[in-house]
Amino acid sequence: MITGELKGKIDRVWDAFWSGGISNPLEVIEQITYLLFMRRLDEVQTLAESKAKLLGHGVIEDVVFLPDQQQLRWSRLKNTSADDMFATMSEDVFPFLRRLGAQVGGDGSTYSEHMKDARFTIPNAALLTKVVDLVDEIPMADRDTNGDLYEYLLSKIASAGVNGQFRTPRHIISLMVDLMAPTPQDVICDPACGTAGFLVGASEYLREHHPSINTNATHREHFHDGMFHGYDFDKTMLRIGSMNMMMHGVQRPDIAYRDSLSEGAAHDEGRYSLILANPPFAGSLDYEQTSAELLKMVKTKKTELLFLALFLKLLSTGGRAAVIVPDGVLFGSSKAHKDLRKELVEKHSLDAVIKLPSGVFRPYAGVSTAILLFTKTGVGGTKDVWFYDVRADGFSLDDKRNPIAESDLDDVRKRWKSLTTAEPTNTTAEPTDTTAEPVEASERDRARTEQSFLVPKAEIVENGYDLSINRYKEVVYEEVEHRAPLEIIADIEALDAEIAQGLAELKSMLP
Repeated sequence: MITGELKGKIDRVWDAFWSGGISNPLEVIEQITYLLFMRRLDEVQTLAESKAKLLGHGVIEDVVFLPDQQQLRWSRLKNTSADDMFATMSEDVFPFLRRLGAQVGGDGSTYSEHMKDARFTIPNAALLTKVVDLVDEIPMADRDTNGDLYEYLLSKIASAGVNGQFRTPRHIISLMVDLMAPTPQDVICDPACGTAGFLVGASEYLREHHPSINTNATHREHFHDGMFHGYDFDKTMLRIGSMNMMMHGVQRPDIAYRDSLSEGAAHDEGRYSLILANPPFAGSLDYEQTSAELLKMVKTKKTELLFLALFLKLLSTGGRAAVIVPDGVLFGSSKAHKDLRKELVEKHSLDAVIKLPSGVFRPYAGVSTAILLFTKTGVGGTKDVWFYDVRADGFSLDDKRNPIAESDLDDVRKRWKSLTTAEPTNTTAEPTDTTAEPVEASERDRARTEQSFLVPKAEIVENGYDLSINRYKEVVYEEVEHRAPLEIIADIEALDAEIAQGLAELKSMLP
């Protein structure tokens, strides 16, 4: 967790950009990212040089700066004059960054792919020296701090909300990751990754719950090269997403350009064991723009349904998913809506529907959403579906989203853990933890008036595969006795008479 002092330093860097004429939050983050990256490269090479000197063999591992590139190192750049620094950054450093992949990461690596079109847009030497001085003051010795630092930077996107770019709230990502409980063997994908928040969340969960990723050679190799895959068609977000992963200590994530709905799952069908995603669901596509194999599965132009079909294609048999969908997916009456819900329930294992409060994505979207948890089986397996009605997520549900004390999220975690530990919800779900604390009452015993309850598959089928919680929830109305209308009218007439009398007395006092 970064301190208030460090946040203050980052805020000053941010303010310097804004007052210096760069107001697009994504551009600010991009430029700060490059500066942080240059500083980190220099620190990595300094450590390698110290190690070579200590061991006495003089061989520096993974050289970043070649002998004729020493003037590009952060430690030298920061001490040059303003004009020299600006010229070097513009004419040498950024061309160096654009070639960096071929020099360090190897052709085709995530970083080479996203660094090859790096742009230097800081407009003048005065602003550059100011932000270099501020960035130099930020401590970057600790991996956790680096990750938190970058997350804090990314939170500025949510604060700014320009161009519709905003992140899935981190506490919602954390909830979804906790419910899925990734393992060191998982192959994890977010087909609409943005800043890679879900992948970062999964990597942090694994570091906390599975220390073997640091001690077991096979797990460590898989963690750094093969576990994490993110796709997007916004190149700026890809660059930020890959940097976010690097700042969180994942060495070779697969963060790549891909128009997921156009390309479908042609190259990696059945490849992933876990999908975490909050795909864009506001738009629609023409049939010509959409993958033929997805249209074969569900004939629709709606992106939210196409993404659901894509998730099923990408998952391996036994693979799990936690994805956010708009409420319309749960009860939409079109043939595509019904067919896809039927596919989930009948051909796979639908495990849970967690309704989120409608203010979760404010101030940018007020749409009602839910989290779907499901397992791809290809042979069915849905028995009972767990429903949970989240009413508070720890923040006010207005546009300000101020922190509040009330939150149901820990209860969601506790009840899901208890449910999956005591008895797997559906056929393929395995118990994930044997240390779950017992909850107040078994989910199976809970009444439909409670916040969470189980609904048998047969009842969902009877209701046309409707997955909205209101379809199954029971509402108990309290009986209220109202006064007789004539009695209320008599009271009103008495008040009117009193007012008329008062007005008459007031009128008599006037000359």
